[in-house]
Amino acid sequence: MPEQMQLSRRLFLKSSAVAGGGFALAATFPMAGRATAVSGPADLNAFITIHGDNTITIIGKNPEIGQGIKTMLPMLIAEELDADWDSVSIEQADTNAAKYGPQLAGGSFATPMNWIPMRQAGAAARAMLIAAAAQRWGVDAASLATEPGRVVQPGTSRSATYGELAADAAMMEVPEPAGLTLKDQADFRIIGRAIGGVDSPKIVRGEPIFGVDTQLDGMVYAAFERSPVFGAKLVSANLEAAKSQPGVIDAFTIEGNGNAAELVDGIAVIADNWWLANKARASLAPQWDNGEWETHSSAGYAQAAQEAWAAGTSDEVFAEKGDVDAAFADADQVLEAEYSYPFLAHVAMEPMNCTALMHEDGTMEMWAPSQTPQGGQQAVANYLGLEQNQVVVHITRMGGGFGRRLNNDYMVQVAAIAKEMPGTPVQMIWSREDDVRSDFYRPAGWHKLRAAVNAEGRITGWADHFVTFDLGGGQFNPAAMSPDEFPAKYVENLKFEQTKMASAVPMGALRAPTSNAMAFVMQSFLDEVAHATGKDLPTLMLEITDGVEPEPETQGFVGPQPGFSAPRLQAVTRKVMQMSNWGQPVASGHALGFGFYYSHMGYFAEVVEASLDDRNNPVVHNVWAAGDVGSQIINPYGALNQVEGSIIDGIGQAIQLAVEIEGGAAKQSNFHDYPIPRMPMTPQLHVEWVLSDNNPTGLGEPALPPVIPALTNALFALTGKRVRSLPIDKSIFA
Repeated sequence: MPEQMQLSRRLFLKSSAVAGGGFALAATFPMAGRATAVSGPADLNAFITIHGDNTITIIGKNPEIGQGIKTMLPMLIAEELDADWDSVSIEQADTNAAKYGPQLAGGSFATPMNWIPMRQAGAAARAMLIAAAAQRWGVDAASLATEPGRVVQPGTSRSATYGELAADAAMMEVPEPAGLTLKDQADFRIIGRAIGGVDSPKIVRGEPIFGVDTQLDGMVYAAFERSPVFGAKLVSANLEAAKSQPGVIDAFTIEGNGNAAELVDGIAVIADNWWLANKARASLAPQWDNGEWETHSSAGYAQAAQEAWAAGTSDEVFAEKGDVDAAFADADQVLEAEYSYPFLAHVAMEPMNCTALMHEDGTMEMWAPSQTPQGGQQAVANYLGLEQNQVVVHITRMGGGFGRRLNNDYMVQVAAIAKEMPGTPVQMIWSREDDVRSDFYRPAGWHKLRAAVNAEGRITGWADHFVTFDLGGGQFNPAAMSPDEFPAKYVENLKFEQTKMASAVPMGALRAPTSNAMAFVMQSFLDEVAHATGKDLPTLMLEITDGVEPEPETQGFVGPQPGFSAPRLQAVTRKVMQMSNWGQPVASGHALGFGFYYSHMGYFAEVVEASLDDRNNPVVHNVWAAGDVGSQIINPYGALNQVEGSIIDGIGQAIQLAVEIEGGAAKQSNFHDYPIPRMPMTPQLHVEWVLSDNNPTGLGEPALPPVIPALTNALFALTGKRVRSLPIDKSIFA
């Protein structure tokens, strides 16, 4: 793990007295040395502030998009601090890499990255409070203990609240991480407790806590017009016509910086309220140079995939072992199938927005609902020619993200607008049409699969010609496929090849990126193999992984992590079979389907009970989910919310969601033609955990992928018709 992500190597903790007789404690990144205590109020990078009245403020460092991280991370600190949770308040951190290390909401990284560091921060504060009490009472610190919010000496009447000890504790030596003893799991009081979101009461009351709620004195509103055709350049626009509209203050063009992930050509319309700014866009009559991109379409991409398969050649073989040709020549059965999935939009309930104020001194201040605020801060600084610390970014709560807010184009857009209006705060809001038509979409993809099966029903060869998109370099490619995609490691003869197409369609991560597509393809085709060999899919999965030892630890983005574990796959598979009474009769006109997937270090096996209504629309009645995300469910309430939300999300994707590209632009525009799941679609959800001897991992994503093949496999069991393309085309059941 990079050093700036891990407190357990070197912990740089600062403590100081603060107004009111308390102290603040912080763990900073990167770690480089030790600090001495200072007196008086100080603006420090504190995770923990203990006030004289025995209340405690804990900083939530990561962005909150509804995944519960603003509650969960402080729970880790409070547990080791031995705090009274009822006395704890949570404050959202601003963007500051030097103080807080990585601040992001994505990849289900928050739990594995912070499981130890946040606990160490709490444990260090507890040790300092004990040291302060020991000094005050003239006793050995080892003779003292803590109860929620206080230090005690067992067997005596000595007791002091954290608030009473706070000022003295600020002067204590900061302990080294190696010397800290973290709590045993059996002693947890806060970790493992179902705790509601700290912002939930505010949300229920409708308090203005989201990015779009930001209000500043003298603020104006901006709408941003861009070409519907991806990759187009602005030729002209009727600015004077827009300026003549009611309430409009100004209109001007913005030149893109050549990076669609940051800033494209467009026109800003400024007004004294957003509705008028957005309405005035209709008078701009912009002219665009669409170049080659206006000929692109989803249908064209699909045709290109067919042509690539017909040609029998690919751009690249990215995984190969054994002799695939011989395996297929010797096979007793050869199965072939073509699978595809569409572009998908994120459609977070809060559209993209951001508020920016260019100060007269040339510095920038922003209020940003971003999943990667540090990345947005750097992008804005680069665009404006500033140092990163000259861009102040306040993190606001987000009304959803699902990966869309990993891209910070809206931050750069409003920065470009505010740059032209120094001293005036500008809030830019996207319409829902902007949001759907200017997304970074989940990439579409096409797979031509083949499986060779011997007389014993064992897979002896596995091949896939994957047609995808060339998205250039970078550490993360949402259109990619892993060379280890299951069951690649468990077959002797393998060939994965791919053909890449050029496109200007912006693409990015959507909840469980790559996994949300690959699970459908691979688990569905494995179900075909199972059916052809007289088995069911869970039985085939258990056979494939029977006797396979867990893989060794690997070095990942969040540091050392366990390798893929076949026993954990088997455990969740058996658990969900038991939960769903797999193999037992179900209601007439109903059928069960199974799906498994491993992603973001989480193992999930799921079973769907489905039927068709009188119009052949799929209906999901029950979903059973068994998950293994390690030894501890930190907040059962938040964990259940994430799993249930993931399952509902996946069902919606499977049944009715697709973005179609026509004429180089997104055809869909709003919820009428991009219908996200509604309450009547929600089935009965049954979630259980399989605990394993591994540090806990994230839950925002791994429960989504398996529900899609579980549904399509259930529909095959019901009708005998295979769903090989998403969203589900109900006409195949007629």
